Amino acid sequence: MQDGEMKSARYPSLEGRVVLITGGATGIGESMVTHFARQGARVAFFDIQDDAAKQLVDGLAAEGCIAPLYFHCDLTDVAALRNSVDLVLAALGTVDVLVNNAANDQRHTIEEVTAEYWDSSMAINLRPQFFMIQAVLPAMRKARRGSIINMSSICWMIPSTGVPLYIAAKAAIVGLTRTLAHELGPEGIRVNAVLPGAIATEKQKRLVYTPKYNAEILASQALKLEIQPADVARLVLFLAADDSSAITNQSYVVDGGWV
Repeated sequence: MQDGEMKSARYPSLEGRVVLITGGATGIGESMVTHFARQGARVAFFDIQDDAAKQLVDGLAAEGCIAPLYFHCDLTDVAALRNSVDLVLAALGTVDVLVNNAANDQRHTIEEVTAEYWDSSMAINLRPQFFMIQAVLPAMRKARRGSIINMSSICWMIPSTGVPLYIAAKAAIVGLTRTLAHELGPEGIRVNAVLPGAIATEKQKRLVYTPKYNAEILASQALKLEIQPADVARLVLFLAADDSSAITNQSYVVDGGWV
């Protein structure tokens, strides 16, 4: 079954909503872009993978969806990030939903980490989450509503090894989510986190999904299945929709029962 073929919920409140997703060209982000577009949302997404982004946009337009807007944006450049958000606001008028998805889980040892490597890791895995929120806040405050979904990971809960800086960032995202939920709640803005487990993206299957690793995953999960990007995207749809209007300050795990 291909991504998106499973019969799933339709959320009328998402039709026409403006959804901004970082890291939307491939993997879980691609699935999110696809699912929101199929809900009738007006989607914009940031990435640096231009070819994959064009293929995604063209494919959704061919389906009859509102063609998502793609902006090439290096999220480690805060000025470029802010400029790209301004372009989204100019094109679509507002941002109703922000999904902070972009990340890089490059493996590294403790000994390999320099001050420069630390800074570059946080510059993609943590810093953009805050500055994306900061950039969309004026529009959400004006509307007196909004849904912000920050992508964390179960890696800090297991805990995983071999990616200590990535894990530190993903743990920090949960703390950031919780404090901002309380800061922004009085203005009608909800902030939640989603913590995926082992998700069978094309990148993960290419880089780490060996038979041994697959066996370890299935042994750890309560559900003996390969979790797909669509499984994460469907939860994000719910957290973006009005159906979850009373939900904020929460962290949702999608891991087949690993933790």
